[in-house]
Amino acid sequence: MESFGIYVHIPFCRRKCFYCDFPSYAGAESWMSRYREALCREIAAQGSRCLGTARTVYIGGGTPTALAADDLLAVICALCESFRLTGEEEFTVEANPGTVDAKLLERLREAGVNRLSFGVQSFSDALLSAIGRIHTAREAEDAVRMAQKAGFRVSLDLMYGLPGQALADLKDSVARAAALGIGHISIYGLAVEDGTPFACMEEAGRLHLPTDDECGDMYDYITAELPHLGYRRYEISNYAKAGEESRHNLAYWQDVPYIGLGAAAHSYWHGRRMENEKGLCRYIACIEAGLSAAREEAPCSRENHIEEFAFLALRTADGIDKKRFRGTFASDVHEVYGEVIALLQAAGLVEETAVSIRLTEQGMKFGNRVFEAFLLERDET
Repeated sequence: MESFGIYVHIPFCRRKCFYCDFPSYAGAESWMSRYREALCREIAAQGSRCLGTARTVYIGGGTPTALAADDLLAVICALCESFRLTGEEEFTVEANPGTVDAKLLERLREAGVNRLSFGVQSFSDALLSAIGRIHTAREAEDAVRMAQKAGFRVSLDLMYGLPGQALADLKDSVARAAALGIGHISIYGLAVEDGTPFACMEEAGRLHLPTDDECGDMYDYITAELPHLGYRRYEISNYAKAGEESRHNLAYWQDVPYIGLGAAAHSYWHGRRMENEKGLCRYIACIEAGLSAAREEAPCSRENHIEEFAFLALRTADGIDKKRFRGTFASDVHEVYGEVIALLQAAGLVEETAVSIRLTEQGMKFGNRVFEAFLLERDET
């Protein structure tokens, strides 16, 4: 029986962060109960016709812990019942430190959740305020300690390249994260996305970001310091102590199928990619009418599949597994990418081992250049 992952989207937040372009809504509390009911109906429908074994479950957002505790627990209960979860799965819930307390964490742990991913972003109160976060640095530390006491594996997100951020700020945040003894740290560079408050501020000349050189210094610090602290870089933006890697995210990068549930959630199943209705109202209306909220994306050609396989695998430290590539596409990776691999090796961006093609440290730094090279030319006639 096929194994797969489950992703559940909770599109609510207490307040939208200034950099966020994810499909989520602040001030939509009146919709939460109807959304929970619709989501549980979709979960039941998908679980009833899904053969195979769920290996990972990830509830993301938005902010799942912005839901009322009873609503969130109802979603978790529906998942456990509909997909016949055994308790052996990696079961992650994203959380904002400003939306949890000891009682909620205790209930989540009792319900079968075993991993929490906290969006912290920085341990500077000034920076947290500048990017629109609702919690303080102290609240973040307290939330992590409560989660550890409750028995969770804990992951923590940080960001660099934030407006007004200096290298000293980042060093302090990394040190405070490591001092908490967590097993997993993700660090992302700020990208100013269209439609966000930061994009409007940038257009008005009011967004003062670190220079490219300053961001480069931050990147270099991260990639040197986290391994020194015992966190292995297993993906471009993700670092973990031994055995603490996110199994759910690794499955994405390893071409494992997954089911997406909730508004705007994506699925990858038997080579087909589906996307649920993005809009909250339209998603709920579809489910309440007994209709599927999923819409098939453009069919994935063999070339598309090869490109995605390569891009996602190259994000990881292990890179493209040559045996898995041949097993998936009935072609040797060199038959498809031989010239590209040779050019990138000469540039010091990829290296080849007996089992894989993978990015070098320099390749990790300039990943977009490598990914662009792995695009396949198509005959447009």
